[in-house]
Parts: sequence; structure tokens; C-alpha cells
Amino acid sequence: MSWVPPLSPHTLIQENLWPNEWKILVACVLLNLTTRKQVETVIHQLFVRWPSAHAMAHANELELSEILKPLGMYRRRAKSLKRMSQEYALGEWKTAQDLYGCGKYADDCWHIFCKGDWKSVTPQDRALNLYHDWLKNGWDGSYKHSIKERQDPSCL
Repeated sequence: MSWVPPLSPHTLIQENLWPNEWKILVACVLLNLTTRKQVETVIHQLFVRWPSAHAMAHANELELSEILKPLGMYRRRAKSLKRMSQEYALGEWKTAQDLYGCGKYADDCWHIFCKGDWKSVTPQDRALNLYHDWLKNGWDGSYKHSIKERQDPSCL
């Protein structure tokens, strides 16, 4: 069986974006220097307007910035998301850290949620650590809640 990241009691945004690798990375860029609560106010609208890396790579930067305004640093975020999406769509990268705007946090998330390689990472983010620690110590290894109960299928 290929990796299916289990749903945890911590309900990270990335859990509900699986299996869409690009959307998980977008969430990581959005979560940089802001809160989950703030990101939740824009992420659905963002994915409805630009549902793929190709679409976001060609987004109008001013329109993208307008949606991102509540998060702060919206011009920088818009530029980062466009460039990351362009690089993602080209497929010339090996790990998330190779993509523009994706640092250790995004790379750790990518390894955990997309590759199932959670044993090789040491997250430094508080929320990601909760999920990682739960995988190590609290997850029973079952997938009974992994696919059917994703909370926001409209974001997929």
C-alpha cells in the first residue's frame, strides 16, 4: 500500500489537502509567518480561482495579491506562489526545498505528507511536531480514517 497520511487529532491543513502535493506546498508557503486561522480565510478561494500549479503560475499577480492581503506580506507571497508554481509545473526539482519559497518547513511537510518519509525528518514547527510526534507515538498504524473523512474535499 502506498503512503496515505493518516488523519490525526491535530487536523493540520495539509492532512486535508492530501493527495494533492502542489496544494500541500502552497499551504506551506501560506503558513509562513502567519497563523492557520488566517490561512483558512483565503485557501479555499485561492484554490477555486487557481486549482493547479499551471493555473497559479499564470495568475495575475495583482489579483492573487488581493486574495492574499489578509495574510500580510501579500505582494511577496504572490510572487513566491507564482514562482514556486512555475518551478513545480516544470518538474525539475527533487525535493520541496528545491522550489522557490519552500524552506525546511515545506520540505518537512513534503517528506511527511507526500512521501511518507516521516521517520527521516526532524520538524521544528510546533504544529508539525505535534503531527510527527503523534505518528511516532500515538498512531496505531491503521488507515480507518485516512481517506473517507478528509474534511474539505472542495480544496482537493
